[in-house]
Amino acid sequence: MKPVYIEAIGVIGPGLEGWQQTAAVLAGECEYQASELPALKPNMLKPNERRRTTLTIKLALQAVQDALALNSYDDLSTVFVSSDGDMDVVDRICQALCLPDHPVSPTFFHNSVHNAPAGYCSIATGFHAASTSLSGLNGSFAVGLLDAAVQATIEQQPVMLVSYDTPWPNPLSRFKPQQLPFGVALIVTPQVSERSLAELTLLPGVTGEESQMADSELEQLRANTPAASSLPLLEAIAQNRAAQLILPYLVDEQIAVEIQPCN
Repeated sequence: MKPVYIEAIGVIGPGLEGWQQTAAVLAGECEYQASELPALKPNMLKPNERRRTTLTIKLALQAVQDALALNSYDDLSTVFVSSDGDMDVVDRICQALCLPDHPVSPTFFHNSVHNAPAGYCSIATGFHAASTSLSGLNGSFAVGLLDAAVQATIEQQPVMLVSYDTPWPNPLSRFKPQQLPFGVALIVTPQVSERSLAELTLLPGVTGEESQMADSELEQLRANTPAASSLPLLEAIAQNRAAQLILPYLVDEQIAVEIQPCN
């Protein structure tokens, strides 16, 4: 594939509050300290709309807000990707269906669709370009990155990738007991600019051992939360170094990512 470029990054997760703080951690300038997810209040969404959202939607929008903090765009195509969607809302709807008269909340119902975060993002930003919502199980981040890179290359326009995952509620959590909340947003462009942070070249269809994190807590986050499989890529960008990474993709193949710094 032709190279694409990362122009801006947004991050939110346990102990990772925004790209600037995350970059300092990943660059080794400060120690990573896992903590509870901070209160999510994406101010890009009006309060009356924000009250209708869920943790999953707020997580995605917080990453978007961070990525757009330094650069403004009149419009952006978007790719939203999550391994499971909003399982908390699905669980609430299933519980309601077991009650007399099946009192399913209309708000829960419209938040349950897989593209709900993309819809709220469009409301918040005013973006009218095409939006895609995907899922790829454990390879979801790589699925979204590949889609965003292809769109940026073909359309010759920047694309925003938003990858996000939240823990499953009880009793469903026993099927994914260690998943943690994590969201990342990347502005992917087809051409280098003065704002470009890194050049990426993607090669799908490879096999090999997934790239891991040296820090044990960051590795636990990476290994158990599909969106956090982006951490090795983010680490290379934060350290401004060249790297060749392997990201989870399909059951029997991965995606190789070659990274070159732009400054």
